[in-house]
Amino acid sequence: MSSMLSQVSIGKERPDAAWYALYTRHQHEKTVAGQLVAKGFQVFLPLYSTVHRWKDRNKQLELPLYPGYVFLNDRLDRTLQILMTPGVHSIVGTASGPEPIPDHEIDAVKRVIASSAEVEPHPFLRCGDRVRVTHGPLEGIEGILLRKKNAYRLVLSMEMLKKSVAVEIDASIVERVNVPNWRPMASDWERNTLLRSLTLRETGR
Repeated sequence: MSSMLSQVSIGKERPDAAWYALYTRHQHEKTVAGQLVAKGFQVFLPLYSTVHRWKDRNKQLELPLYPGYVFLNDRLDRTLQILMTPGVHSIVGTASGPEPIPDHEIDAVKRVIASSAEVEPHPFLRCGDRVRVTHGPLEGIEGILLRKKNAYRLVLSMEMLKKSVAVEIDASIVERVNVPNWRPMASDWERNTLLRSLTLRETGR
């Protein structure tokens, strides 16, 4: 489905800042990112390229890898400026306030983008065979390994957003990771259900 990946990552990271996710209006991610950049904020908006097929034509589109979200690197000392930006609903967090996104989750997405690997949104996944990439441009990145037909995909999940992305991977360059209390996928039914949801997404049904 997707043929390439690009990103909007503009501005200089501030000392002692952290990454936060901004929840935006539907299809306003690029507009929000542009407005925040104009205000001097450092933003990250990963995009993937996909072809949408209509009856009379095909059109290549660049869509957000995490629909409805823009990532912001800041100390949140300018919260009002952020929330007053048209299209921004809120800063993602808990009842106690905004919660930062772990740096390693943002770094993993950036490295996937830099690798030019095939990647696309994926239903949120937190169970399965936990693996680590042993070498290559994605060395050290951990995720969940799934097999679809003759291809393997590494699923990277962002816990705060309950969102995942899947990147094609060579199964020979991953190793299993032993994580305390990690629950492997319970059954073939569970695995097949997840793969079926991905297939339906790809076929547009």
